[in-house]
Amino acid sequence: MDVTLLGTGAPAGLPRPHCPCAACATALGADARAATSLLVDGALLLDLTPGAALAAARAGASLGQVAQVLLTHPHDGPAVEAPAGLPQPGRVPDGRELALLSGHRVRAVAMDAPGTGYAVTAPDGLRLLYLPPGGAPAGLEEDSAQSYDMVLADVVGRPDALAKLRAVGSVGPATDIVAVHLDHDVPPGAELRRRLAAAGARAVPDGTTLAVGGYEEVPDVPRRTLVLGGARSGKSVEAERRLESFPGVLYVATGGTRGGDTEWASRVATHRERRPGSWRTAETCDLAPLLAEDGPPLLVDCLSLWLTDAMDAVGAWDDAVWADGGERALRERTAALTAAVRATSRTVVAVSNEVGSGIVPATASGRRYRDELGRLNAAFAAECEQVLLVVAGQALVLRG
Repeated sequence: MDVTLLGTGAPAGLPRPHCPCAACATALGADARAATSLLVDGALLLDLTPGAALAAARAGASLGQVAQVLLTHPHDGPAVEAPAGLPQPGRVPDGRELALLSGHRVRAVAMDAPGTGYAVTAPDGLRLLYLPPGGAPAGLEEDSAQSYDMVLADVVGRPDALAKLRAVGSVGPATDIVAVHLDHDVPPGAELRRRLAAAGARAVPDGTTLAVGGYEEVPDVPRRTLVLGGARSGKSVEAERRLESFPGVLYVATGGTRGGDTEWASRVATHRERRPGSWRTAETCDLAPLLAEDGPPLLVDCLSLWLTDAMDAVGAWDDAVWADGGERALRERTAALTAAVRATSRTVVAVSNEVGSGIVPATASGRRYRDELGRLNAAFAAECEQVLLVVAGQALVLRG
């Protein structure tokens, strides 16, 4: 089964008309995208968009053999008037299946937002799933033996759709995940590729023809990632974004509750509201047992507070205790943590503060903490496939 992407952008296209934002200003050349529309084996057109016939001609394809045009967007009628020779666009009711003369079977998938998704099975048995913008499947039955060969979805806008599909086995390690409905939420080019790679997905230019079931070299999702950054740099948002397309994530909060501290409670509430509802939370600094277990991905936020707890435990703030075994005890705790990270089979994203670039602390204990955090960050980073530094909300890749 071949799929030609006549467009890969949001319904308004990219750049959006008359939009002054930076993402639209840089969406040029191969990064410019028409509204998403798919031509499947020359016989099935999914979403009729302005200029579809011209887009097909540019891609070296023809709409002359199209036998069925189906809409996914939440409107009732076609987006534009159907060109001469094309059948009138229609929509398959949720849960119903349509058999085409070409041998393709098309099943309508109910969405949790207005619109229709389509699962297409080719005569040779290859399967693709196409989801509308802003939508995720409303419900899926577990069927791990039936992973789709290709999924085309709003990966940037609805990463939780991938999490749902992964949770039931509809997306597996061999599924080719292609991002469509791309809008101006993410700057095009390197930043878009980086974010999609973290979800195990990719984007292609308009006019690309893809062979469903063919091997595509997509960057592997890093198994261990350290996200560094200063206060309010966006490091936690970056860490959460890296895992929001995966199901059952365990969020490990190392800061505790700090009873009576209303400002801290507000911070915790903000973090909780931002997380997907399917994530679980554990409040603990005992990280080694979690790293040793098999299970879903871990998000550890953050190592800075883990270090505070560890230094409290070894009496690091008392010079005499520090000199009389406290420093050695902290080194042992740090070594045990990094060894657990090295040995873990889980996907791990950890957050930590980068404090070495600011003002030198005025107190001996402050300088001690700064130095130990620098050592911990370096040791932890050495065990990670990817290390990021977030500055002003922008992620700089230091490794991986």
